[in-house]
Amino acid sequence: MDLKSIWNNTLSQIELEVSKATFNTWFKKTSIIKAEEGTVYIGVPNEMTKDWFLDKYHKMVLKLLREAGEGIRAIEYLVVRGEERDRMVAEAEKAPSINAELPLHDLYINKDDNLNPRYTFDSFVVGPFNELAYAATQAIIQNPGSVYNPLFVYGNTGHGKTHLIQSVGNYVKDKLGKRVFYVTSEKFVLDYTNAVLANQVPNFKEKYRKYDVLIMDDIQFFSKKEKTQEELFHLFNIMYDSNRQIIFSSDKHPNYLQNLEDRLRSRFAAGMIVDIPAPDYESRVAILRAKANQNEFQTPEETINYLAEEISGNIRELEGVLNAIICQSRLKNRNLSINEIRHLIRDNMRPKKTASIGEVVKTIAEFYNIDEDEVYKKTRRKEAVKPRQIVMYILREDFNISYPSIGQKIGGRDHTTVIHSCEKIKNDMKENNELAQEIHQIKSMLK
Repeated sequence: MDLKSIWNNTLSQIELEVSKATFNTWFKKTSIIKAEEGTVYIGVPNEMTKDWFLDKYHKMVLKLLREAGEGIRAIEYLVVRGEERDRMVAEAEKAPSINAELPLHDLYINKDDNLNPRYTFDSFVVGPFNELAYAATQAIIQNPGSVYNPLFVYGNTGHGKTHLIQSVGNYVKDKLGKRVFYVTSEKFVLDYTNAVLANQVPNFKEKYRKYDVLIMDDIQFFSKKEKTQEELFHLFNIMYDSNRQIIFSSDKHPNYLQNLEDRLRSRFAAGMIVDIPAPDYESRVAILRAKANQNEFQTPEETINYLAEEISGNIRELEGVLNAIICQSRLKNRNLSINEIRHLIRDNMRPKKTASIGEVVKTIAEFYNIDEDEVYKKTRRKEAVKPRQIVMYILREDFNISYPSIGQKIGGRDHTTVIHSCEKIKNDMKENNELAQEIHQIKSMLK
């Protein structure tokens, strides 16, 4: 199936799920512009439609597209209008080798191991932000199962976790001849559920226990799935005891995953846990250059530097905007001006939401598993004091709210109490690495 057919089939299913007015308003003027490395780029007519998709229909559209091909992992929305949109669609249909590279399971995802052959160390950009995680994988491929077992990589969406862990899989499969299997936690849960319903749990166990390397992505979705966690626990023990390599990824440190069994957390801690934070400026420049080279596109240095300066979010955002620039530059047969790029960034990046004081309190209360009211109450309970002080510290350091305002909002406290709390947390972080990690994780959750 080509891109047009895939999207038409998807729209046909959506039309059955929504009202005619909704379909005509939000879906009729959309199309797939391109598909690359598991990401489908959908053209929408304006910023309002883009926001509507993200807020209301993103999960449904992603689910339907994933049913078309297991290799589809993400969706990006590009604002393209009128004739420009028609040209981009026509270009995609004319040149499938460039603009319509289908991320379908049958095309290039290996059915035996679920690995994407495009995810290799050769195409992985190493920078200060991910060098520790990269170094851990380089140690692993020297002798899988003997060091850093398990490896647990965590970080926000779009920081390159999947690329890195699949690079390990492709290397040990191709260079070392090992049996590798990559699976998302959602697929693992689905496989287990289907096995239980079909009374074929022994077959499920046999399937997952035959590999030398098991790579499991996005394990945060194991939350509250007790039976599946139990099955993973037994699978982990069998692989670990026989010196077979296990690699996990998640959006959070395992200590802060909700409703995860303690015995699994302790198993994760037996190996190496490493964070991939957001890329720094120099790394963003390197990533953009590498992406442009992969697309055989000569990008002016001023464009690269401007994008790296303006877009401080994740790698996926960087690549999404660069893809939009490449598409429009090829259609116009010239490089875009900085002013045109500025409009592209505005159209194709969702405005960042600024967390409110209530959201900061809610996030930190959930992180430390206390009621939000405890933060505001004038209580000296040990369980509430530390979270409350961290709330004050983050409101001051990250949101630049005045000491009196923080005191007023957090239970009507005197500003001197706020100053003391902020200084205490600041000093404690210098001596307590665990506290520093906790606050780093909280800040990541607030972004």
